Amino acid sequence: MSGISKSQVSRLCEEIDVKVKAFLDRPIEGEWRYLWIDATYLKVRQNGRIVSVAVIVAVGVNTDGRREVLGLDIGPSEAEPFWTAFLRKLARRGLRGVKLVISDAHEGLKAAIAKILSATWQRCRVHFMRNALAHAGKSGRRVVSAFVATAFAQNDAESAKQQWRRVADQLRPKLPKLAALMDEAEPDVLAYMTFPSQHRAKLHSTNPLERLNGEIKRRTEVVGIFPNEAAITRLVGAILLEQNDEWAVQRSRYMTLETIAPIPDDPIIGLPPMAD
Repeated sequence: MSGISKSQVSRLCEEIDVKVKAFLDRPIEGEWRYLWIDATYLKVRQNGRIVSVAVIVAVGVNTDGRREVLGLDIGPSEAEPFWTAFLRKLARRGLRGVKLVISDAHEGLKAAIAKILSATWQRCRVHFMRNALAHAGKSGRRVVSAFVATAFAQNDAESAKQQWRRVADQLRPKLPKLAALMDEAEPDVLAYMTFPSQHRAKLHSTNPLERLNGEIKRRTEVVGIFPNEAAITRLVGAILLEQNDEWAVQRSRYMTLETIAPIPDDPIIGLPPMAD
C-alpha cells in the first residue's frame, strides 16, 4: 500500500492486537450447552523452518440459544497437553455447563474433554464416514454409505445403536476392518442421539464451523506463509471478532431456548472425569 509509513502500519497492528486480545480474553458468562471445536492448518516460520500448525477455533451455544466464538489457539493438534491447556483456559474464563463437545477424532482432545469439562464427546460424523468409506473400496462406497445412514435415520438412541450393530454385522464377513472400526466408534459417532431431536442436525458434525473455517482459509491464503504465530493470531482473531459481531446482531437464535435449557445432568450423557 502506497502512502503508509512503517510506523503507521505498526500502530494499526497494535490497535488490532489490543482489540483481538480483549475479545479472546473476555470473560465467558452464562452456561454453554454445546461446544464445536475444529482445526485449520496454516504454515508459519519457526526457527528458520516452515512448519504447519493447527489453528483451533471453539464456538459455543448458550442456554439462550445464541452462538459465539469462545476461543482460539495455535499448536500441535494431536498433543493432549495442548488440548488440556486450551480447555483449561476456557474454563478459567468462565466456560461451564457444557454437555456435548463436537470435533474430529483427536485422542488428545477426547481425553482433555473428559478431564476438564466432564462432557460427552461427539466424533464428527462427516469425518468418520470419510474414514469408514476408505475401507469399502470404490465400488462399495455408495452401498456402505446407504447402509450406515440407516442407523442415523433412527428416532432414538437405542434404535440407532441396534441398527448400527446390525449394519456392522452385515458388513463383517466381507469388510472386517470396516466392521471393527464401527464397533470401536459406535459410542462416539452416535453420542448426539441422546440429545434433543431438534438439535441433532447441528450436533452430529463440525459442519456448523465450515463457513467460518472457509472464510479463515480464504483470508489466510493471501498471506501464504506467516512470519510468526502472533501474525496468525492477529489475522484469524480479527476474522473471528468480525464473525462474532455478525452473529450478535442476528435476530434469530441459532437454537431454541425452550429445547436447550432443560438438558439434564444425566449420567448417561456425562463422562466421568479422568485423573490428572
